[in-house]
Amino acid sequence: MKIQLPKDVDYIIKELQKNGYEAYAVGGCVRDVILAREPEDWDITTSASPIQVKGIFKRTIDTGIIHGTVTVMLDKNGYEVTTYRIDGEYEDNRHPREVTYTPYLSEDLMRRDFTINAMAYNENSGLVDIFDGLKDLEEKRIRCVGSAEMRFDEDALRILRAVRFSAQLGFEIERGTLNAAKIKAENLKNISAERIRTELNKLLASPNPDRLLIAWELGITAIILPEFNTLMTKPHKKQKESYGVFSLQSIRYLREQVLPFVKGKEKEASILSWALLLQGLKPEEGREVLRRLKFDNETIDYVYRLLTWCDYEFLLTPWEMRKAVNAIGKDLMDMLFSVKEACILTEKGSISGGKGEDLEKARELYHEILRKKECVELKELMINGKDLIELGFKPGKAMGQVLGELLVSVLKEPELNTKEKLSLMAQEIHLREA
Repeated sequence: MKIQLPKDVDYIIKELQKNGYEAYAVGGCVRDVILAREPEDWDITTSASPIQVKGIFKRTIDTGIIHGTVTVMLDKNGYEVTTYRIDGEYEDNRHPREVTYTPYLSEDLMRRDFTINAMAYNENSGLVDIFDGLKDLEEKRIRCVGSAEMRFDEDALRILRAVRFSAQLGFEIERGTLNAAKIKAENLKNISAERIRTELNKLLASPNPDRLLIAWELGITAIILPEFNTLMTKPHKKQKESYGVFSLQSIRYLREQVLPFVKGKEKEASILSWALLLQGLKPEEGREVLRRLKFDNETIDYVYRLLTWCDYEFLLTPWEMRKAVNAIGKDLMDMLFSVKEACILTEKGSISGGKGEDLEKARELYHEILRKKECVELKELMINGKDLIELGFKPGKAMGQVLGELLVSVLKEPELNTKEKLSLMAQEIHLREA
């Protein structure tokens, strides 16, 4: 098998070979190239020690030197180069207590998680595949290297990674690996929330988010996301299936029809996916899930607000829509439309007729508000607190109430939003309350 290596990767491998060491591209990058996917990054494994790697290349960074990894910098690009190693005893179902360098590529490949990630390549040797990873790729199978129970004891995160790779690649998990995942699921208690969050995000962003059901069947979600188990027992208010099944179907519709997951939209897609996944929970419960998984505050806030408003029924007049935008927030509107569309598609399979038509009408009304630049927020009023002080108002709560009253008037009649008209209205309020 011939693999076209990127120029920089080929250069690093050949420089190491020139100095008398073995070197290969290894792991996920080899897997992805064989599957005609674009690798996220290229990892290199070598018989050279970290000190020897540092002696060969001018610019290096000690990114993980304690575990044998040095990042080689070529221009602005960094490539991780890791010495062949054998992992020592794992003390926390995640990290080896120590690593030992080895001169043998086979021993380095033996410590890896799945056969499809345990292949190496260089131009001289071709594909090195001692665990039949290529066959597993061809037969679309996720299988652990060696003993699955041993691999999962070493690093429990691999249990969730098996499900995630299944979702990303559309592969089946081999029976022995499945059984071991079920037996060892409890070990996931030792994995950090950040690592769990990363794997769940990748799973939900995959073409098969419904593979989370495999995690549920194996007892994985009972450990890492017990709220999903609750949703699997809670009947959906409008459908035959549970909230758990409905939510995963709606995430699939989100991905395929509403908001295709493209570069630059990952954050928005993640927010929408979690809002859909956690529908059926109270907003406060959803917020606690995300806090436990150590999400950033922006994501937590958006998901909380989407859960708060996801069942809101828009009243289809310009005045009611302006009120809705004021209450919900401009920044949330398009995301809320996306959540609602995904749910309607899951209920009906189509956006035409009934609720779908109502949603489209609401969208039209909202975009008309934007087009006309109508005022829907206090900051868009053509008068502010400073102006009111000049009109004789005293700073304080009462002034805020006046601004609120003016905003209500403008929401009803957008043409009132001029400084002259609002000043007259404010003076009338001032006289009335004097």
